[in-house]
Amino acid sequence: MPRAIHPPLQPQNLLRSLRAQVPRKAFRDFRNRVSFGAAAPLSDECIYIDPRAVTHRYVPNPKQGAPKFRRKDSGRIATGDWDQSVAPLPHNIKEEAIEQHFLDGVPWEQTALFAKLSRDIAEKGMADDCHTVEELRARYDRMDRLYDEASRTGKLLPKNALPDYFRREHGGIFVHIDRNGRAIRSGGGMHRFAVARLLGLTEVPAQVGVVHFDAVQNGLLAAFRRAQ
Repeated sequence: MPRAIHPPLQPQNLLRSLRAQVPRKAFRDFRNRVSFGAAAPLSDECIYIDPRAVTHRYVPNPKQGAPKFRRKDSGRIATGDWDQSVAPLPHNIKEEAIEQHFLDGVPWEQTALFAKLSRDIAEKGMADDCHTVEELRARYDRMDRLYDEASRTGKLLPKNALPDYFRREHGGIFVHIDRNGRAIRSGGGMHRFAVARLLGLTEVPAQVGVVHFDAVQNGLLAAFRRAQ
């Protein structure tokens, strides 16, 4: 359902908009569309990927022309060989916790992940955007609901259908697109991605990251888009 007021423009979200560099992203969108038309990516754009086909992650290596990209770089078009700096996806601590919890019934509080995040909160004051253990528990309560919904419906809802919606697919599964039109994981949305893989989902929403110039030139982003 359309929002009455675009969330980034709401007064309570202005600081968040600045941190997410929304003004810079808006300028990037304009510049991309002038240069490439409808084939150009939009910052924070919602695209759809097959989690089973995503087998590699991006490995930053600035000395070799592979910068460290973040969500603020969403929609950026980049030339060069940065997209060749990849490695097979590892089995990480978040994926392990999700498997233990949903397959073996292990309570979140008994996983190594929850223990690590709790320590990080105590030592650093924050972990995964949570400032207290109570916030951490609430986060994993939401994860339970997300899993139940995805298990029942066979899909993950896009960000614009969720209560925490901010801008397009900002905050979702973060992927870059290489020169051959392959999606590469790059941090962000790790829990959602792990749930999708655990359930064997074949199409899930994702936030577009950096897109290789060749992929834009050859119209390869179209394969990730849904007709509106």
